[in-house]
Amino acid sequence: MNRTTLSLIAAAAALAAVTGFAAATAPGDDGDSAKAAARLPVERSSLLCPAPSTSDLAETAYTSYTPASEGSGSSGKAALSSATRELTDGAGSGKGKGKADKPVLSPLKPGKPVAGESSGAESPALVGSADGNLAPGWTVQQTTEVAAGTGRGLLGVNCSAPDTDFWFPGASTAKERSDYIHLTNPDDSAAVVDVQLYGANGAIKSDVGEGIQVQPHSSVPVLLSTLTDKPQTNVTLHVTARSGRVAAAVLAADDKLGGDWLSASADPAGTVVLPGIPKDATSVRLVAFTPGDNDADLKVQLASPTGRITPAGHESLHVKSGMTAAVDLGDVTRGEAGSLVLTPTGDSAPVVAALRVVRGKGADQESAFIPATRPVGARATVADNRAKGSTLSLTAPGAAGTVKVTASAGTEGGTPVTKTYTVKGGTTMSVRPPVPAGLKGSYALTVEQVSGGEVYGSRMLDVSDADVPGVPMFTVQTLPDDRGTVSVPHADQDLSVLQK
Repeated sequence: MNRTTLSLIAAAAALAAVTGFAAATAPGDDGDSAKAAARLPVERSSLLCPAPSTSDLAETAYTSYTPASEGSGSSGKAALSSATRELTDGAGSGKGKGKADKPVLSPLKPGKPVAGESSGAESPALVGSADGNLAPGWTVQQTTEVAAGTGRGLLGVNCSAPDTDFWFPGASTAKERSDYIHLTNPDDSAAVVDVQLYGANGAIKSDVGEGIQVQPHSSVPVLLSTLTDKPQTNVTLHVTARSGRVAAAVLAADDKLGGDWLSASADPAGTVVLPGIPKDATSVRLVAFTPGDNDADLKVQLASPTGRITPAGHESLHVKSGMTAAVDLGDVTRGEAGSLVLTPTGDSAPVVAALRVVRGKGADQESAFIPATRPVGARATVADNRAKGSTLSLTAPGAAGTVKVTASAGTEGGTPVTKTYTVKGGTTMSVRPPVPAGLKGSYALTVEQVSGGEVYGSRMLDVSDADVPGVPMFTVQTLPDDRGTVSVPHADQDLSVLQK
């Protein structure tokens, strides 16, 4: 190995640590990743939060948290600031720009959550970055309460990292829905984005969704119903960036069922897990889509507290290539919390999927979304938990798995608490999570895989509001691995070759 080769290895390692997702293998390695690479904490993270609401009644809380990571150093900095507001005509063409403000949140150290707030319809999207010991696993929760109007309810979303490709099964262009895709650009150059809808009969033709420009450090909302002349109840939205990168999330508002954020589904996969259907769900709708050239045939099962069961009348789902499939599962949980598990039957194509979950009855209904997600993996985190109102759902679709759950200190005080849970294979465990001793303010939950089979998770936040009596205001956030570490190559241990 010469000096040039070693320099390239070092450069690859530095790039991997900064980006948080790259993996590299040194020239001459035998391909065994366990031997060729080590896991190190990422050195920089980016998160973007969409503009929270168009309602003057909106009250939004932001909570930032970074779990402590071994090897991440002793210092770092992070800030979450207002994005430039970009005026649009509803289809995403920029017409003007506003002015960025001072940071909304400035976290100081790992292990200590920090909270901020905003109110009204003028609250902008936020753009943030963290480095050093504040970067690995950095999580920001945006929680908005809207007391009245279309989309009233509790709207929650984990602020997300920028990317170039997103799938959103479960969106809608129906007359009773007002769904906006929010596109936020964190970079110094403009991003160009295409937005494509797929309905029950395939791709929905529209020139309006092509070539949407998102200016640097700005956010653009696009009303999905402007992309088609024919309203459709269930559509799948595909967002791709031709140039640059964006964060994307759908704000779905229903005239009768309230509203919430629809986050992107996990990447297309053969087996799909949608964790955390609440026990009192009165209606559950499954929406699935296969982006490949082949159809998907899926077995539909509910992982209940006692094991997997097959919903009567909904044993399987056929998803035609390029077409959105939807099925109403009714009150599938029948009083017991559960998670939906979709598994392929035979040679089935990968799918993306999401659930719309409704609680309440009549005029007192509220809805939320559960997208397909990744397992908790090494570590997953969700912020903005309250002393009352948080429910943690853990699912082991295969073999039994054990996880460690840590409740952080509170934003205004409290001592961390840790508890271990073992989830039996094929079941869902729904629990009130641990609460920090002497809690003041809100806190974060961190879930870490200890042993056994893969565990998937979600957190439901249920908030009673005196201004909206009788309405079960809630939101659900999934708990995928935070990808706070990255694989980097080992240097050659025998450096004597450099002297030859």
